[in-house]
Amino acid sequence: MSEYPKVGVGVVVRKDGKLLMGLRKSKHAHNTWGYPGGHLEHGESWEACARREVAEECGLEISAPQLGFVTNDIFADGKHYITLLMVADHVAGDPQVLEPDKTINWQWVEWDKAPEPLMLTIENARRAGFNPFKETT
Repeated sequence: MSEYPKVGVGVVVRKDGKLLMGLRKSKHAHNTWGYPGGHLEHGESWEACARREVAEECGLEISAPQLGFVTNDIFADGKHYITLLMVADHVAGDPQVLEPDKTINWQWVEWDKAPEPLMLTIENARRAGFNPFKETT
């Protein structure tokens, strides 16, 4: 296990008042619902990472991602992530499972009716008052 936290980027993709969420199949946060996302690569901007991860995982094109929230997540398995939640709007494409080893399915869900259990990152952001449909100051 790493001595330092890793940087994760989660992408809150909005469309018609709903968010894209997927049921995770990978070992990390297995069987929880989460956003598309992954690790920030060396030299990569947060925005580029968000666009890349959404395209790789579900084949969607998104608007210019903006930083929505940051969480400090220490998972039950001991992994520690600083997670940047980027918010973007859907531009084109239908969600596809392009990494079937990581995600079972994608679906559009209402913010206040999200399926459970949620990934720790989402739980932490919600507890802190994050709402991707409200402007932050």
